[in-house]
Amino acid sequence: MPRRILSSRLLDVDAQRICLIKPSALGDVIQTLPLLPILRERFPHAEISWVVGDRLTDLLDGHPHLDRVIRFEQRRAFGGWIRLLRELRQREFDLVFDLQGLLRTAVMTAATRAPLRIGLETAREGSHLVCHGLLHDSGRLVPAHIRYWRVAEAIGMGGFRRETIVPIRQDDRNRMQELLRGLSGPMLAIHPGARWVTKRWPVEKFAAVAAKAKRSFCFSFLILGSRSEMPVATHLERLLRRFVPSAGLVNLAGQTTLRQLAAALQFADVLLTNDSGPMHLAAGLGTPVVGIFTCTDPQRSGPPGDSHELISTQVSCAGSYHRRCPHRGRRHMACLEELDIERVWRGLVRLVKKLHHEEAAA
Repeated sequence: MPRRILSSRLLDVDAQRICLIKPSALGDVIQTLPLLPILRERFPHAEISWVVGDRLTDLLDGHPHLDRVIRFEQRRAFGGWIRLLRELRQREFDLVFDLQGLLRTAVMTAATRAPLRIGLETAREGSHLVCHGLLHDSGRLVPAHIRYWRVAEAIGMGGFRRETIVPIRQDDRNRMQELLRGLSGPMLAIHPGARWVTKRWPVEKFAAVAAKAKRSFCFSFLILGSRSEMPVATHLERLLRRFVPSAGLVNLAGQTTLRQLAAALQFADVLLTNDSGPMHLAAGLGTPVVGIFTCTDPQRSGPPGDSHELISTQVSCAGSYHRRCPHRGRRHMACLEELDIERVWRGLVRLVKKLHHEEAAA
């Protein structure tokens, strides 16, 4: 196991070519974004690159503090891998951060042959072996947003403000404004999907909370999701049109790029969501979140700040991070049943009252 990197070594380094290796996933990439302004402030003349999955490049292209996006084609053939590794070697990086810590990113990190290669204590699959050191107190029990911020702390910039910049184009804002122009009143964005089945709170419960939000606060609705989440988004739309037929509603699931998703979230007043990438995108952009946590832990996986309401199940296996429920019989997916509509509704009410109080005080 490599020694934990000494802070003095990173405090004194004068890097000219820096590479962040963080190919996925959406939520983790978003939580890493605040490092870019920090790296630019600390190394104003350095060339900064980021290795990211090809499906997420939309978040980084045109970023004001990033010089180069190196695309990792997640389904690339052997020849593509060779080209990627050759490019990483030719860039002659002198400082590399592997913030993924898997075998594939270890291969990338090793290919750079950088004289200073840093990882996190979450490193798996032998990825620590190619690093010169691991950042202190960056293990799996440390909240993700703090874990990535250890980079800022290690280079002496931990006291600076976190800033999430997504380079949204004006034409994307204009498109979202046009699509949403029929909605009036406060807007509740809803993301009912999630990659893990154990994260997916039942769509019927989302519909029930949203219907109460319409009756109590006159919310209109914006349904969001990826192409693969279109079926659940369509189901939610049907339920809402039945429960509250007078509500304004736009369903954009499967119709937005990541930048357009970001633009849509900026128009929303609140996002009601499972633990997901869009949750972190909304929080990073300043949109308050009601986050629903079943198999994950809001302390470890939730967004930072006190502008959100993070609601967690109270079953004994809460926060166990199982992609598939390990239980059978009555205990199977018990977290989805235990986390009831009323608890999430109360969280939404608290958030709305908090927002109204802040507006009145402004």
